[in-house]
Amino acid sequence: MSTVVRDGRVLRAQISRGRHGTLDGDVLDELRGQLATLDGQDPADPDGVGAVLLVGEGENFCTGGDVRAFAGAQDRHAYVHGLADTFHGFLQPLINSPVPTVAAVRGWAAGAGMSIVCATDIAVAGRSTKIRPAYPGIGFSPDGGMTWTLPRLVGSARARRILLTDEVLDAATALESGVVATVVDDDEVLAEAERTAHRLAQGPTAALGRIRGLLTRTWDVGLGEQLAAEADAIAASAAGAEGAEGLTAFAEKRAPRFH
Repeated sequence: MSTVVRDGRVLRAQISRGRHGTLDGDVLDELRGQLATLDGQDPADPDGVGAVLLVGEGENFCTGGDVRAFAGAQDRHAYVHGLADTFHGFLQPLINSPVPTVAAVRGWAAGAGMSIVCATDIAVAGRSTKIRPAYPGIGFSPDGGMTWTLPRLVGSARARRILLTDEVLDAATALESGVVATVVDDDEVLAEAERTAHRLAQGPTAALGRIRGLLTRTWDVGLGEQLAAEADAIAASAAGAEGAEGLTAFAEKRAPRFH
């Protein structure tokens, strides 16, 4: 069975392999190609992708890259740089995805696994979930956009503390700090993440894409630019099929049917 599959309007990817949850580079390549196609899809297409769901294979979401392979590389600089480039080739379209992204975070999310959690829109964790940068533990600095996403989630001072001390975040701390969005019982993580992804996938895909775009750019522009972008986005929504359905449903006092 492929590790990147369609489940209705949800694109589901198993981003790690094995019981320990080592990052699967082959899946990242496949998923990167799938994400690249989303920019050109028609948001109104009922057969299109409306959300992305990331899961792990075993008891952990993802514990990062294969450290033994790092150690065994003949040219570590070239090897690790190549892995980082591949990882970033996946992370950038994930962060810029036109549809919402959800992570089912069971067990550990460490190293690259934490980077992926920080890059998704909604991370669902279990009560025993642990999240850790892990890079300093092997004498590395982070990749996967962690130094860009984490400060935006938790603030600069807290991000410095987490990264410099290699802090382990338990589920309660990750929720309080904004690294994850929801915490449920461990055996409910996957089901809750699936419910969330499917609910988002049935929503107003174009409008949700505009929301994601506005949120992603908000740290890099001034208030005036953001207000102008919001005006453009809401006007486009109002003129589109989703806006028409939403307004009609409101007038008819029923739930909107976007797909």
